[in-house]
Amino acid sequence: MHAHTFEYPPINTLKPVAEDVWIVDGPIIRFGPRWLQMPFSTRMTIVRTGNGSLFIHSPTPLVPDLKAAVSALGAPRWIVGPNRIHYSWIPDWHAAYADADVYLAPRIKEQAKERIDFATKELGGASGYPWDDEIATLPVSGSYMTEFEFFHRRSRTLILTDLIENFEPKKMQGWWMRWLTRLGGVQDPDGKMPRDMRFTFRGREAELRRAVETMIAWKPVRIILAHGRWYQDNAEAELRRAFRNVLND
Repeated sequence: MHAHTFEYPPINTLKPVAEDVWIVDGPIIRFGPRWLQMPFSTRMTIVRTGNGSLFIHSPTPLVPDLKAAVSALGAPRWIVGPNRIHYSWIPDWHAAYADADVYLAPRIKEQAKERIDFATKELGGASGYPWDDEIATLPVSGSYMTEFEFFHRRSRTLILTDLIENFEPKKMQGWWMRWLTRLGGVQDPDGKMPRDMRFTFRGREAELRRAVETMIAWKPVRIILAHGRWYQDNAEAELRRAFRNVLND
């Protein structure tokens, strides 16, 4: 298994998505129990607000060329860890941009331990954030973790993390990965919420359905995902497809 086949080159490079929205495709990480570690592609989203402040979502490694490119866009003001497993490179960004506020989803600090030993703010409800005027915030609470989804109103860009994963079979080598991603419900063209994550919403289906209905009501144009192929268009249809079981219950 050559993990690099999962990548979306060029990596560590700013890629424009819409006006004032960029992604950066990062390196492959391995995640899961030691005996079954899967390769995951990584992706950061950057949104620039009207006053030039940058909203940094799920940061990838801050290599020198990327740092220079980001600094040319504006000043990173908010560095966001959207769920408990998306924090690996936040310390590096905090070290580089000490004036930026770091916002963390619940349980990141206990998971990161001494790696995050600096002052942070907690993501909590759906409002009360300095970006509220331009970016909507939506908490989605499961028993294992709460993930925060974001919607850039002006470009109608929906930013998810692990709520949908969408791995492309053509980027996998070997039947094993294709079988695993299909079993997990995260294989393109029918990428959905990972099966193990779905278990954490048992008993919370109504809340999850309300969250999905909120996202559909926003009428997004595109959906950026952290892992796999993201959706450049047909966003509402992709939400209805990925959450068809939730919506039809």
